[in-house]
Amino acid sequence: MTTVGVPAGWPATEEEARAVQDELRGRVVLDEPGPPAGTGRVTGVDVAYDDDLDLVAAAAVVLDAATLDVVAEATAVGRISFPYVPGLLAFREIPTVRAALDALPCPPGLVVCDGYGLAHPRRFGLASHLGVLTDLPTIGVAKNPFTFAHPDPSHARGGSAPLLAGNEEVGRALRTRDGVKPVFVSVGHRVSLDNAVAHTLALSPRYRLPETTRKADALCRRALREAAREPAGGKAQDSTTRQAPTS
Repeated sequence: MTTVGVPAGWPATEEEARAVQDELRGRVVLDEPGPPAGTGRVTGVDVAYDDDLDLVAAAAVVLDAATLDVVAEATAVGRISFPYVPGLLAFREIPTVRAALDALPCPPGLVVCDGYGLAHPRRFGLASHLGVLTDLPTIGVAKNPFTFAHPDPSHARGGSAPLLAGNEEVGRALRTRDGVKPVFVSVGHRVSLDNAVAHTLALSPRYRLPETTRKADALCRRALREAAREPAGGKAQDSTTRQAPTS
């Protein structure tokens, strides 16, 4: 099966990966507000794995931020490029995620990752890593708080509370639906935390998770199923792209 290759010089050990994080972390831009919520385009990225087949599939889905209609989408499939190590998951995901982003027929705008940015033990999760490498504005919206503590936000939609590492606010626990457990928002690159929260609420009008994440999750799972069905030795596309028709 033809797949996205692992980039030359990609870290192969935990020590090498942590050294890369240390090198790139200082390039995260924290003093830009980012695009206003509900404007332009916003792109969700997500990945799915089949460890038995050593496959990872990534999806990038571009939405119109005002209507949440799909504008374009792309997928990429690759071999898993790094072992599973908590805190180093970006090294398993970034090669295929970047391939999916590169295959898009239009600029992605703000990128929403299913994971963490600054809310990471080394302050350099997937959203920050991807943002630095692409120089795109990025945020992380995660399903759980990783290792960080937080007060309980109010139970109404829009309620938030600081996600804390000691006394440091690394993100926000955000209620996107009344009475439903919060999501965990953090800055990736070139976006303020207040704006990241505003984007997350704008992208979550009906469900707990943003529409960007929901659509990217469904697409990468479908891409993984299709890749897993490819016969041994058969040809598979590195990436597929679709642009939504205009009306």
